[in-house]
Amino acid sequence: MVAITGTIPSTSESRTGGGAGNGRAMTEKTETPDPFTNMYEAPAKAFQQMQRMWAPFLPANPLMQMPPATLPDMSQWQEIAERLQEQWKAMGLALPQPGDGATQMATMADPAQYMAMMQEWFARSPFASPDRQKAMWEESMDMWQRVMNLYGFAPGMALGATTGKADGVAVPDKDAMPLKDKRFADDRWRAHPAFALIHQTYLMMAQRMSEMVDELDDLPEEKREQMRFFTKAMTDAMSPANFPMTNPVVLERTLETGGQNLVKGMEHLMADLARGQLSHTDAKAFELGKNIAVTPGKVVHETRMYQLIQYTPTTDKVLETPLVIFPPWINRFYILDLNEKKSFVRWAVEQGVTVFMVSWKSADASLADVEWSDYIDAQIEAIDVVRERLDVPAVHTIGYCVAGTTLAATLSLLEQRGDADKVKSATFFTAQVDFEDAGDLLHFVDDHQIAALQAASTDGYTDGRLLAATFNMLRGTDLIWNYVVNNYLLGEDYPAFDLLHWNGDVTNLPSKWHRSYLEDLYRDNKLAKPGELSIDGTPIDLTLVKTPTYIQAGREDHIAPAASVWKMTDHFSGPVRFVLAGSGHIAGVVNPPDANKYQYWTNEDAVDTLDEFVEGATEHPGSWWPNWLQWLKSHDGTTVSAKGKRKPGGKNDNVIEDAPGRYVMAR
Repeated sequence: MVAITGTIPSTSESRTGGGAGNGRAMTEKTETPDPFTNMYEAPAKAFQQMQRMWAPFLPANPLMQMPPATLPDMSQWQEIAERLQEQWKAMGLALPQPGDGATQMATMADPAQYMAMMQEWFARSPFASPDRQKAMWEESMDMWQRVMNLYGFAPGMALGATTGKADGVAVPDKDAMPLKDKRFADDRWRAHPAFALIHQTYLMMAQRMSEMVDELDDLPEEKREQMRFFTKAMTDAMSPANFPMTNPVVLERTLETGGQNLVKGMEHLMADLARGQLSHTDAKAFELGKNIAVTPGKVVHETRMYQLIQYTPTTDKVLETPLVIFPPWINRFYILDLNEKKSFVRWAVEQGVTVFMVSWKSADASLADVEWSDYIDAQIEAIDVVRERLDVPAVHTIGYCVAGTTLAATLSLLEQRGDADKVKSATFFTAQVDFEDAGDLLHFVDDHQIAALQAASTDGYTDGRLLAATFNMLRGTDLIWNYVVNNYLLGEDYPAFDLLHWNGDVTNLPSKWHRSYLEDLYRDNKLAKPGELSIDGTPIDLTLVKTPTYIQAGREDHIAPAASVWKMTDHFSGPVRFVLAGSGHIAGVVNPPDANKYQYWTNEDAVDTLDEFVEGATEHPGSWWPNWLQWLKSHDGTTVSAKGKRKPGGKNDNVIEDAPGRYVMAR
């Protein structure tokens, strides 16, 4: 499971024999554990614990036998088993050694900490109540009987011994099942009552566990929210879909291929262990500058922290005021330049906007001293470089996610320095400045988690794979277990999906900045409190910001929830336009007009809350990009000829290199 959440598993216990509690001497030699044992150990233990709790509620029905199957020649299975073992032994030589950075990083996503939380949950849960046990027993029996009735069985009737279902009874429709979940939509989960009962019992257990978090006594609300999150994470991991012997789709594939799916899945797992990260797509299908990040341009400025890219105009006339985009340094900038059809950069250039993009350097030991003030200084510097290069008084700006949070502080600093007129407008993509309701990421910012994060950091930076694992956990079913089943258990090929490729193209973060970001903003919410944070001796007060702002939020955003993004409207003093886009943190932003996807909402009335905004909002089909462009032009529609340094790399224009530059390619 550690490997699946995007980190490299620790092998220290397997190489030393573990601690004293395992009944072995520290020096006793042990074999490297099987990868699937590592993968499933924690959820399996939790599942066993649940089984002990639920044993009284599960009828001991001899009719519920797994469907018989005709196995291939046993010699073939022996060959498959030997190949799997050889692959794993070969891989064991390349695993990280105890004490290295990857092993330390693994402790952050170690399921043991979540097992401890689950044990606390069990100790405090209402299961011990006789009344609760009786109610659960009755509910369990009722659910089992309802499932059996779908197969035409009354108590005591026998299942068809060879058909895998009740004789003459069709497979029940998924909508007929008492409990529904997309993980079990395949007909094979209902082809035999055994599998129907397995997944229905699991869903009922998971549902009740989630509900009972609300009934735990003497638990602060913030801890209750954290318990809800990790309860869901653990129950997601315990899904029978994630285990080969309880997933009928995997069993069928294994029989059909003679186990070749497991061999291929092992190859995928070995590759992921080697890179220390869960794969979502075929990385070989993409090459920067070839089929992603292909909009023509030049790197016109470079510092130790970033490169500044200017894109080549495609129109004779361009807006006089250029645009400077600050992407998040948690990810690569090319999310805004994926390909010709999904590029915000290319689209903006085609609309006559002179676009500059900051490409942040992935942190290494040379950036160990970088703090938040350095990113603010870098934003101001980039603004000044563009102003001087094009000889213009001001620029438009965009800040995406954490870069938007930083841009808000930058605007406050410029206001107090008397330089606010350097920025004509500011656009915020899914950015937060008030973290009181910042969503599930708040579960990772208590003192224990932050201390573990620091322990996992090496040479002054945090490995980006750790951040990828954290973000994957926010949508564990979709971004972890779905790929475990498809790629490790079913042995399917990875798709060539540019968005998922970008999602896995991680960047490292300066540890000093990362810790202060989690503590000062997420945990203590200081940016929302005027004067609580200072940059270069200047207290940051967002209420002083008068710059016209365009704020975009994603309706289904799980990283920067729309309700949290909305709070930005309460902090700025200047004119604010808020737009709610369909979809989430990425697809809600990267939604080109030609795709004709999703929708967005506007509300021209003065409203005080997001609920009021939604209640009176007007829905518009498709992309919000044209709405943003119209707003941008309303603040300065003056155009100039696209000549001179408006075309980077021309005569007497010394540039550094072609876009997308070196920094985005550094790993």
